[in-house]
Amino acid sequence: MRDIETIGLAKLFLNRIIKTLSVLFFLFVSLQLLGQTVPADVQKVLDDAGKNKVELEKVLHHYQKQKDSLKLRAAWFLIANMNGQCYAKAKLVDTSGNRVKFNVLDYPDYKTMVAAWDSVEHKIGTIDFTRDTLIYDINIITADYLIENIDLAFKAWNKPWARQLTFDKFCEYILPYRDSNEPLEPWRRRMYKKYNWVQDSMTDKTNPTEACILINNEIRSWYKFDPLFYRHPTDLGLSEMEEYKRGRCEDMTNLALYAMRAQGVPVMSDYTPAWPNTGNNHAWNATLTKDGKVVIFMGGLDNPYEYKLDNKKAKVYRKTFGRQKNSLALTKPDYEKVPGWLSSSHYIDVTKDYIPTANVKLKLQRPKPDSVNYAYLYVFNSGDWTAIHWGKIMGDSVTFTDMGKGIAYLPCYYKNGSYLPAGNQFILQEDGTVKENVADTLHTMSVDLYSTTRKKTVKATDEIEKAHFNLGAEYELFYWNDKWVKVASKIAEKDKPLHFEKVPQGALYWLVEKDSKKEERIFTLDDGEVNWW
Repeated sequence: MRDIETIGLAKLFLNRIIKTLSVLFFLFVSLQLLGQTVPADVQKVLDDAGKNKVELEKVLHHYQKQKDSLKLRAAWFLIANMNGQCYAKAKLVDTSGNRVKFNVLDYPDYKTMVAAWDSVEHKIGTIDFTRDTLIYDINIITADYLIENIDLAFKAWNKPWARQLTFDKFCEYILPYRDSNEPLEPWRRRMYKKYNWVQDSMTDKTNPTEACILINNEIRSWYKFDPLFYRHPTDLGLSEMEEYKRGRCEDMTNLALYAMRAQGVPVMSDYTPAWPNTGNNHAWNATLTKDGKVVIFMGGLDNPYEYKLDNKKAKVYRKTFGRQKNSLALTKPDYEKVPGWLSSSHYIDVTKDYIPTANVKLKLQRPKPDSVNYAYLYVFNSGDWTAIHWGKIMGDSVTFTDMGKGIAYLPCYYKNGSYLPAGNQFILQEDGTVKENVADTLHTMSVDLYSTTRKKTVKATDEIEKAHFNLGAEYELFYWNDKWVKVASKIAEKDKPLHFEKVPQGALYWLVEKDSKKEERIFTLDDGEVNWW
């Protein structure tokens, strides 16, 4: 009897040893997989995630256990490109950094809000939003969130109109769980259920553009553009979009992206950081047709083949979830600061897909500051020069690739948070040649000006051109000479042009109503005729 008991105990002990060894072997294999097969860029994010590393590793273990190599690659893609992805909160402050209490959504419309905003500034000076808190995805995202996003994205990829997408296009145009700096929330399942009727409503189930149009028609039945949100401090999440039922252009593109990517429709967010012939910037959507061509549309507004971009375009970029190895952010030295949005590594240049372009090689005519390796092209937008593209300085020259034509540019360095002219201001002409505008202060002229921006020429019955000024307002004429230099001020009289003497020839000019919002446009004078830029 004792022998039998001894044998039983031995077997039990042996089974426990085997189970222990099995667990240790599984852990060993998992560690080997993580240590050897996980790509270096994925491993870096895992290491950067701190306490949340365990959540990201759960995702990898989940697909390793399922032996689903394609979903594992999708998880690698999301994790590898997660650094920097965040929800950005902002606060409204005065010039001293003191917080200002003001909610733009307390006002019924844009005009009323701006009047209230101006009233606050009249009392305390300039106010503006500044970033307050960045909530990074790698610190808060959960394994359940990522796994659901990946599984539903693959389910959408199986839609008949999505099956022609390559894995790389799937990763950029279907898989990502966010598009900008909006709050992180589980939108994909909600959007999948909401628009799952689309497939049964299609005449050609292999045509992604038809699916795009059906979904966009539904969106524009309830969601609208509202300029009030130009001064809303954050990108909207899906819950906020559903609550407000309105937003700015970037919110509209994100809403379309959620709805369509959830159904396997490949959708991109394209944008220009600054219009070169008017104020502001813009974002819109693009999608891929059945034969792989790009067609643009505006989420919640205009469908593919209906939407047009009327303003001139100096540059068009496309947001990507993937970090671009050739971006300025990933090629510049760590110590070198760059203008605002150019610090992102999540965009590609698609300008030449929209317009004819030209490469611009310039000789830099102003001394280069120490520790500066890049130069920039700026366009004039809402009263100031705004960076639009970059180029690496080679000796005393720099080349800017794929620039829009018929546009006024200013080459600059960037140092201590400000731009410094690097050369003469110029017009990139339609034939791709450069025409510099250099103020000739030794040779001057007298000019009559009729407006501060492009206006339709109107003549009275006596064939005299009518002026477009606010009666009694003061106007200041400037010319560019590495900075705006004032020529003189004039008071507007009824229907009369503003007459200026001793205006330097050959320059770029700017006529501004005093204390305006500086939306007036720049111009050149060619044989006495005004050309607006």
